[in-house]
Amino acid sequence: MPQQVSFIGLGKMGEPIARNLLKAGYELRVYNRSTEKAEALVAEGAQRAEVPFEAVEPGGVVFTMLSNDVAVKEVVAGEHGFLHRLGHEGIHISLSTISPETSRELARLHAEYGSQYVASPVFGRPDAAAARKLWLCVSGSEEAKARVRPLLEAIGQGSFDYGADPGAANVVKLCGNFMIASAQEAMAEALTLAEKNGLQREQVMDMFAQTLFACGIYQNYGKMIAQQRYEPVGFQLELALKDLNLVLDTADQVSVPMPLAGLMHDRLLTGVAKGRGGMDWTALAKGVAEDAGLDKEQE
Repeated sequence: MPQQVSFIGLGKMGEPIARNLLKAGYELRVYNRSTEKAEALVAEGAQRAEVPFEAVEPGGVVFTMLSNDVAVKEVVAGEHGFLHRLGHEGIHISLSTISPETSRELARLHAEYGSQYVASPVFGRPDAAAARKLWLCVSGSEEAKARVRPLLEAIGQGSFDYGADPGAANVVKLCGNFMIASAQEAMAEALTLAEKNGLQREQVMDMFAQTLFACGIYQNYGKMIAQQRYEPVGFQLELALKDLNLVLDTADQVSVPMPLAGLMHDRLLTGVAKGRGGMDWTALAKGVAEDAGLDKEQE
C-alpha cells in the first residue's frame, strides 16, 4: 500500500478515523468543506487540500466519510470531484452510510476510469472511532479489498466481507441501523412503562444490561435512555431519519414489507419536526415519554 492516503469528510466520525491513519504512519492529505475542521489534523502532520480533486493522488487511495448520497457523489463526480484524477489503480473506500444503489453507481463510474470502489460502512460512535473499535462491513472487488486491508485494519477492530457486490455492505449497514433504532424504541417504551408503574428507570435498565441484554447497544444506549440524557451527540437524529428512509427505499425495491421500519421512520420524523434533528438519535425516547404524558422538559 502507498504510504500516502487521502481522507475526505472530517466530521464527528471522519476526524478520529483520519487521525488513526496518521497514527498508523500514513501520510495523510485531507479535505473538508468547512476548512476549520481540518486544522487539528494539519497541526498533527496532515496536508490540507482546497478542493476534493487536490486531495487525491493518481493511483492512490481515498477514503470518504460523508453524511449522505448527494455529498458522496459530489466529491466523486462533481465540479471539483476526484474521479478523473484517481484514475488507473486508484481505490475509493466509502465509509459512509449510503444507499446500495449509490454504491453500485459509484463502482460503475470508477470502472469507467480504471479505478476501483470498496464499500466499507462502519458501526460505532465517535468514541469507538477514536479508540479504533469500529466494526466494518466490506464489499467490492477481491483485488481492491485485498489491497486496502492494511488500511482497514488501522481504523477498526474487525471487518466482515460481504462479497463482490458493491452495494452488499451498505445493505448490511442499513439493516444494522434499523435494528439499533428499533432496540432504542423498545428500551424507551419499556422504561416508560416501568416509570409509570413507580419504578426507577436506571435501576430497571441496569438489570437488563447485565443479564438478558448484556451487550453494548443495550448497555450504552440503554443508559442514555434511562437517564433521559441525549448528549454527547454521537449520531444525529436527522441522520437516523435519513437512514430509515434508505431502509424503506431498499425494502421497496425488493418487495420486503417492514412495518416496524415504518414506525421508526415516523418516530424520527416527529422528532425532526419538533426541532430535535440535531440531538442524538436516542432522543427518539422523548417522543415515547411525551406519548405517555411523562416528558416535562421544556423544549
